[in-house]
Amino acid sequence: MIEVKNKVTSHLGSLFEIVSEGIVVVDSKQIIVAYNQVLNDIFGYDNNELLGESIHILVPQERHNVHKKQIESYNKNASNRQMGVGRDLYGIKKDGTKFPVEVGLNPFTIEGDKYVMAILIDISVRKKHEKQIKDLNKKLEHRINERTLELEKTVIDLEAEIKRREEAESKILESLRVERELNELKTKFLSMVSHEFKTPLSGILTSAILAGKYTQTEQQDKRERHLQLIEDKVKYLNNILNDFLSVEQLEHGKTKYKMECFPLSKILNEVVYSANMLLKEGQSIEYPENIDDIILVCDETILEVILSNLINNAVKYSSENTTIKIIVEHEEEYFTMDIIDQGIGIPEKEQKYIFNRYFRAENALLNEGTGIGLNIVKGHIENLGGTIEFRSKVNEGTTFRVRMPLNASI
Repeated sequence: MIEVKNKVTSHLGSLFEIVSEGIVVVDSKQIIVAYNQVLNDIFGYDNNELLGESIHILVPQERHNVHKKQIESYNKNASNRQMGVGRDLYGIKKDGTKFPVEVGLNPFTIEGDKYVMAILIDISVRKKHEKQIKDLNKKLEHRINERTLELEKTVIDLEAEIKRREEAESKILESLRVERELNELKTKFLSMVSHEFKTPLSGILTSAILAGKYTQTEQQDKRERHLQLIEDKVKYLNNILNDFLSVEQLEHGKTKYKMECFPLSKILNEVVYSANMLLKEGQSIEYPENIDDIILVCDETILEVILSNLINNAVKYSSENTTIKIIVEHEEEYFTMDIIDQGIGIPEKEQKYIFNRYFRAENALLNEGTGIGLNIVKGHIENLGGTIEFRSKVNEGTTFRVRMPLNASI
């Protein structure tokens, strides 16, 4: 074996002495035939102690079978290359200490005999540093994850804060809008009350003064006319006050309904009879046909308020020589009533406000009214389970459609 070693070392020359890596040479049977002092130092062996030993002495026991298969595979296609590319390699020292290595393989032939020289480096320090770097990377990744979570939480908190502020701002803006609307309503209310009360009160005062002057028997007719005027104006003011009370009750849910069973024709006859007293010259109301068999369970007084408002408005906002049509259709559980006039109509840009309290269209300002009638009508209809809608065109007329259950329930 010493002869083999001398043959190998004579060919490799001073390489064994000058390199800082461990060098081991094995023959075709994987027997160690030569190595340098660095290899002894790495594995902890004395001089010539490894000579003649199998290369497996330098490989951990659990890797022997795998190592043999790797050698067989290498021998079939021997070439200069790195050993164990892509996986960790380990050596075993004389004292049993396992440590990581890096191995380069170099095949060569001397006098017809094949050998493989392995250049081996103890990479324990490098692995230690790699482990430190990996640990640092893990710690850094952990800190990054923690910071990311903190950042995400901060972003979520900021988004929540922004949302809270937006909601608060929205509520403030909504409060300001409501306050402006209330101020506008107050202004409209005071203006309306001033106008609607001032005119009849002036008429009452004038009629009262004049009625007091007609003391003679032959002046009794004039006196009666003024007394009737006073009575009409008082009724008008009383109706306005009742409307204000209805608005307050509807707004606060205080309206109490008294359900009774009665024919629709009963209420409609009374409403149309009263509306006939308000007709202008040449005006007429076209009464619906075949309604005698429509029996309702509803609040009689409230239904009269609803129909009176709609039919009286049709009369009020229509000119002379026009017809107000009332069309009633009977369904299984509902009835539908269309009130059609040929009046001034509602401007398209103002139609969305028509059911708002105290609202009056610009083309209706010269007519007396409080602007709360349709608001009251809509509130009662919806409370009784019905609906109201309309279509209108300026100077062509308006159609209001009321759809109510035959058996209203609250």
